[in-house]
Amino acid sequence: MTDHVKVAISSDFLTAFARLPRQVQGKVTEFVNKFRNNPKAPGINYEKLNTGIDKKICSVRIDDTYRGIVVRQQETGVYLLLWVDHHDEAYQWASKKRCEVNSKTGAIQVYDVRTVVEKISVPEKVSLFAGAKDEELLKLGVPEAQLEFVRSFISKEDFYQAESAMPHDAYEHLSWLAEGFPIEEVLELALEEQNTAASGEDLRAALDVPTTQKSFVIVEGEDELRRIMAEPLEKWRVFLHPTQRKIVQREYSGSARVLGGAGTGKTVVAMHRAKHLASKCEGQQRILMTTFTANLAADIRENLRKICTLEELRRIEVVHLDAWVNQFLRESGFSAQIGYDEVIDNLWEKAILLANNNLPLERSFYEEEWNRVVIAQEALTLEKYIKATRNGRGTRLDRKKRMQVWKVFENYQNLMKENQIRDINTAMYESTKLLESMGSRQPYASVVIDEGQDFSDNAYRLIRALAGEEHPNDIFVVGDSHQRIYRNHPTLSKCGIHVRGRSSILKINYRTTEEIRKHAFGLLKGISFDDLDEGSDLGDQCQSLTHGEKPIIRNFNNANDEFDFLVNEIKKLRDSGVALTDICVVARTKKLVDDYIALLTRAGIRSYAIKRNKADDRSFNGLRVATMHRVKGLEFKYVLIAAVNNRIIPLWSAVNKTDSISETESVTSEKCLLYVAMTRAQKGVYMTSYGRKSEFFE
Repeated sequence: MTDHVKVAISSDFLTAFARLPRQVQGKVTEFVNKFRNNPKAPGINYEKLNTGIDKKICSVRIDDTYRGIVVRQQETGVYLLLWVDHHDEAYQWASKKRCEVNSKTGAIQVYDVRTVVEKISVPEKVSLFAGAKDEELLKLGVPEAQLEFVRSFISKEDFYQAESAMPHDAYEHLSWLAEGFPIEEVLELALEEQNTAASGEDLRAALDVPTTQKSFVIVEGEDELRRIMAEPLEKWRVFLHPTQRKIVQREYSGSARVLGGAGTGKTVVAMHRAKHLASKCEGQQRILMTTFTANLAADIRENLRKICTLEELRRIEVVHLDAWVNQFLRESGFSAQIGYDEVIDNLWEKAILLANNNLPLERSFYEEEWNRVVIAQEALTLEKYIKATRNGRGTRLDRKKRMQVWKVFENYQNLMKENQIRDINTAMYESTKLLESMGSRQPYASVVIDEGQDFSDNAYRLIRALAGEEHPNDIFVVGDSHQRIYRNHPTLSKCGIHVRGRSSILKINYRTTEEIRKHAFGLLKGISFDDLDEGSDLGDQCQSLTHGEKPIIRNFNNANDEFDFLVNEIKKLRDSGVALTDICVVARTKKLVDDYIALLTRAGIRSYAIKRNKADDRSFNGLRVATMHRVKGLEFKYVLIAAVNNRIIPLWSAVNKTDSISETESVTSEKCLLYVAMTRAQKGVYMTSYGRKSEFFE
């Protein structure tokens, strides 16, 4: 391809491509590669559309049956791939479309110009956008030719049904207005995304406008092309929103924090940030990207392969923090192993038994007190523990009781040493101290953190040590306290990570429908959430761009009836064309996951359990089944949450009843778990129960 020629693919083209039969997709990919190399080649047959409105739009022949819809502007050397479909359907789509540069925003827009407008004649029928002036609508990206069309909408439902007829940017901005956001706020958002308007119809200049880049990607090489065409539904990996791109590419004077609700693209931003930082590394510099769980780290590692060059990949180390600590301590000569679950529980039970203090405190109290007070404040002696603050701890302890509690901690420390075991927070503390003793020699130029709300203060102190003393672009944290499922409550500033003046909020939900988002968020009504520092996060600035059915909630008399319903719905989805890989059954416990897999297999539905330490194997053609913890960070078209029963959600054994504060925290974590499970869905959510349903829905 010559330097003069630019070939760009639209997101609509990729959407249409994804619907084609697999064998046709192969032909289209080969054609696009040939087109990318030389759109002027003699073998490319451009055909004018006799019924088309926009004379720049024409068709190209893929094979006897399929056609591509393109725009060519020979004077600027720009070629745009807009759509692909059966011959008749492709021509029908193109006949009513216009492709032009918006004079107000400078962005390339593709929209429907044959829109039938019913005049608003009845006085009580007020236009949905009556509160916005024509000039304001134009600034939001509405083409002048569609002003009357936009004014014709009476209800939000009418507006949402017209999405395919409108330019992507205009629809996005109008959806905010439709949901009640003030015109001033929406205008501010829109103007942030716009550059100086491109002159006239210069498509080449318009391709450089950030708003255009939400919908078009310029493909520079064959490898990049094949990567994009191999996973067309994962457009978010290619098309960064201007707000996201600005966050990714910004030069920060220190640490930075990004907040956003489920589906707003936090992980996407974090991955692209790691890629951006890696591209600037010199010498032996490396970037650490870490998250809280092993399967999320594995998933991120796989996804980075899709967006990074080999050199960038070489510079990015992706590992969940526990694994990093374990490896680091081993390399540093420590023989102790990190223990989890039953191993640590047994140490605590023995430590409590040996203390024989007769205090009416549960094992979970001692464990939390150790992590959130002793280790968090480095109160590793009785004297320091007596002086330690216990803000947020519900059970009051006088000096005498603290001395009794400390006896348990003494026993616990001795048992860890005797058995060569460390809990993860103690291991992080020891790693931090070891790193600090190393002085200025730090392993990473920058650290990127996903799911930052789940990390403890100890984890953040370790990350601070990993990144070294404060410097530009040192630490980049993304998180959402509404998805906090591990009861950690970090305060970044107290861990040496200062983000004031370097914080951003992602406001657009790209995953779930507005109906799912609202229902899920309703679970958390009345609960206060922090912003990972010393402020609050109301979570009310998020808005979904897509709409669909409300979550389906069903209660059954018994487990058999529930399971029959699940199987029937899964088969209905499969028969309607939904791939089993796009459906996930979610349950609260591993035991339930195992039970449902056995039942589904018996019913003839291939099932695959998402494991703790592995990325989701998308090559396995079967239904996914996962616990609520394991499904975190993933997404599916449809999610079926099973056994939403009393004592299962919230899980009876997971609710700490030591005191009112601990109990409230436990219940909140369980609500957050359900919120996370619901917001994995793109199109639809089913929630089923049998017998007595969860108290969350009573």
